[in-house]
Amino acid sequence: MKNRLEELRIEKGISQVELANILEVSRQTISSLENGRYNPSVILAFKIAKYFKMSIEDIFIYEGDEK
Repeated sequence: MKNRLEELRIEKGISQVELANILEVSRQTISSLENGRYNPSVILAFKIAKYFKMSIEDIFIYEGDEK
């Protein structure tokens, strides 16, 4: 799953550490999310969407089969 997390974080002018503290996760979690190595739990996805005042679908892009 792709996401716009790094782009949105940079636009907001905050570091991975700052975002991690706000979301109550580790900096490594933010890094893994940004690099596509980790997909967030539903709860974390909602926290991220709420923080950026966006829908989950506007941040996380599902690339599954579109059959």
